[in-house]
Amino acid sequence: MATSPYALIESNKRKTYLTFLFFIFVFTLFFYALGAIFESPGTFLVIGLFASIFGSFISYFYSDKIVLSMYKAKLADKEKYFDLYTVTENLCIAQGLPMPKVYVIEDESPNAFATGRDPKHSAIAVTTGLLKILDRSDLEGVIAHELSHIKNYDILVATIAAVLASIIGYASEIALRNLYWGSRSSDKEKNNNAFILILAIVAIILLPIAASLIQLAISRKREFLADSSAVLMTRNPNGLISALEKISSYPKQFNANPETAHLFFHINPKKNNDFVAKLQNLFSTHPPIEERIKNLKSLM
Repeated sequence: MATSPYALIESNKRKTYLTFLFFIFVFTLFFYALGAIFESPGTFLVIGLFASIFGSFISYFYSDKIVLSMYKAKLADKEKYFDLYTVTENLCIAQGLPMPKVYVIEDESPNAFATGRDPKHSAIAVTTGLLKILDRSDLEGVIAHELSHIKNYDILVATIAAVLASIIGYASEIALRNLYWGSRSSDKEKNNNAFILILAIVAIILLPIAASLIQLAISRKREFLADSSAVLMTRNPNGLISALEKISSYPKQFNANPETAHLFFHINPKKNNDFVAKLQNLFSTHPPIEERIKNLKSLM
């Protein structure tokens, strides 16, 4: 039985709240563990709790601006990027959606993403490389895909997950460096140093997993759904199929930050056969390009 758009939107909103709760729990627990080292777990727990709540607040209201600034996205000039702007505008009018802000990223590799917390506070960013290799029909398919993410509130949970995963990653890196240098310069007992080492190992293993779990609030199914919704918008599956083929076969792929990779229109799976690459592909939020094209062809 197909999921209704309204049920999908409510599901994405619930995922956002659960993502916030999971982040607050993990971040607070990490600070409590740090406090145990410095014999002040209560103080560190309170610091971690307030820091995680503040981080959640920032991610909800400013996550779109944070992600756009990470990739140095600039507002698209209407005259210079006429096709991009008019394709977006026409699709929004047809779907009754608010016009998102349109950004361009100076990068020769082709890709795009949508961000924001709801349709009224949304943005679409595309690379200059995407605009060079796609014709208007292809571009329409990509923009329709991103507008589907906006319409379904995928952008809410996706963007917030990206920012919170980044916060966890940065916090763990800074904390571990401080612990390492603190253990070298202090005269604490050896068992304290052993505890620091154990905590460092646990943090190195668990925190990236926690960040990945936050990102896995985003399901592969949302990409298939966005592809299908894009076809309903444009009535032209060939445009999106052509765009997928051109982008995936382009020699230079976009170098996305791991914490934000799930936001993008397409991310190529790792080609390496090592264990880490296979594990990353297993938990990839993007289905293989062949499966997406097969799904689109079944709609023809």
